Amino acid sequence: DRVAADYGRDFFLFIGVWRYYKGLHILLKAMQGSSSRVVVVGSGPIEARIRSRAARMGLDNVEFPGRVDDSTKVALLRLCRAVVLPSHLRSEAFGMTLLESAMYSKPMICAEVGSGTSYINVDGETGLVVAPNSPAALSEAMDYLRDNPEKSRVMGEKARQRFLENFTGDIMGASYRDIYRRVLANNT
Repeated sequence: DRVAADYGRDFFLFIGVWRYYKGLHILLKAMQGSSSRVVVVGSGPIEARIRSRAARMGLDNVEFPGRVDDSTKVALLRLCRAVVLPSHLRSEAFGMTLLESAMYSKPMICAEVGSGTSYINVDGETGLVVAPNSPAALSEAMDYLRDNPEKSRVMGEKARQRFLENFTGDIMGASYRDIYRRVLANNT
């Protein structure tokens, strides 16, 4: 397969629009001296700054494929070890990438920013939740999942189960319907 030939397996994966709150600068610092690899998919307002910083840092373990089509994204999700979302500000309200990760039975790493990210990713169960703005904590979490493939696999399975129990389209739709019914009932 072309994607496996280009990127291999067991890398960490970031997918998203490159915005100020995504913590990509933290991810780059976490990758300094790391034997892990990360594939950073997407583009956005801070792209030039992030690419320039990675080049200045001499990071040969970080790859930037840019925007990818859906089939490539799915292949990357299947090939990766885990998905990492280093967002360090509460501006990251939910983290759809985490749901995609769970859907493909991949463990997640995110930071505790007081938003929905740690609702999707339950620390120690579906992945790891680290302190925000901490390259060291992010690096340690990545090392843990890299060095413990069986625990990583189990976390991925639990992430998939949590997705099926809480986040499918049918379940989310029913939850929204119930919320609207309660709101309407209280306003009449």
